[in-house]
Amino acid sequence: MNDVKPSSEDLAILEQLNNDYVQSDQSNDVKRFSEFLAEDFISQTPGVTRNRAEFLEYIAKPRPFKNLAVHDVRVRILSDVALIHGRATYNVLADGSEQEALYTDTYQKRGGTWVCVSACAIAPGT
Repeated sequence: MNDVKPSSEDLAILEQLNNDYVQSDQSNDVKRFSEFLAEDFISQTPGVTRNRAEFLEYIAKPRPFKNLAVHDVRVRILSDVALIHGRATYNVLADGSEQEALYTDTYQKRGGTWVCVSACAIAPGT
């Protein structure tokens, strides 16, 4: 187990990046995503793997959901890598149903700046 206590500054930055990720996803904010996604970023959702360019193209399209919210967020800093685990809820526009997904985003501190290197979201039970 890592005995190094993460800095409160790093924790605050990562919590803000998690909030920015969620807000940017809901609002198609490609510009904000491009500021904190690593050049070698990879995203995985059920059945789909996207590189950075593919993900930004996907985000630019109208979102098929509204009311995106995150719950049970846990930030784990492991030296220069951080894992953010959480649960997201949202309403599907097509039928109004409420859905839920689990996610883990991986950040790495590169050149003194935290960047998102990987994002994975799964629907429970899949």
